[in-house]
Amino acid sequence: MPGKTRHPPKNCLVFAHRGANTEAMENTRNAFDKALGYAIDGIETDIQLSRDEIAVLWHDRFLDRIGLSDKHIDDFDYHQLKALINPESESEGLMTLQDFLAAYRRRCRLLLEIKNRDWEPVSRHELKIRQTLDLVGQNLDQRIIVSSFNLPSLVYAQQYNPALPLVYNFETTQTITDARKLLNTHAFLHGLCLHIASVDQAIVDLLREQQKCIAVYTCNSDSEIKKALQLGVDILISDLPHKALILRDQ
Repeated sequence: MPGKTRHPPKNCLVFAHRGANTEAMENTRNAFDKALGYAIDGIETDIQLSRDEIAVLWHDRFLDRIGLSDKHIDDFDYHQLKALINPESESEGLMTLQDFLAAYRRRCRLLLEIKNRDWEPVSRHELKIRQTLDLVGQNLDQRIIVSSFNLPSLVYAQQYNPALPLVYNFETTQTITDARKLLNTHAFLHGLCLHIASVDQAIVDLLREQQKCIAVYTCNSDSEIKKALQLGVDILISDLPHKALILRDQ
């Protein structure tokens, strides 16, 4: 009787963290296009709302990058932000989520992190969730994943659209005991996204047993990338996607 067919292990997916952010301004069309110059599997980006409730791509709590260290993204309307953030550059100006999805959802997988901040009212958190999920719309192939550090936001997202894959960004202070409780109380979660320093074989085994997605960030050094690959994670997020691809495919 012939032996059981062995299949090679599935490669983990390499996602560019805010695009190729070491080669261009992060979360811009230029950064995303440069990332797609490599054979990446996906792009990770960050979603916030302008004051007039336009979903835009911006990571930081403050506007330090443009010299406004005491201001948040939602202190300004969208047209003001467009005038403040590289207004002369089409490729490195502020991008809306709507434009991002139109340009990239058919080109690679997407991981959308919703930045729901502590100082924002819950109503704004929920608005950000609704805007994001409405713009994503049909996602039958599940090539778009939504994540957040804000667990109540993911609970709301699951109620709003139960079909969308949702990933909780695990805090570095949380333990495997917390993960076990979380997976028990929030079974709808598609998986966890963990800092590479917090990942070990035990938590990988737990997530595998629960058939959950394992994403890790931000893997930049050779040792971080190799650790993620050896643990067999599903998604490896890196500022240096070209390096991650070389190490993965060698």
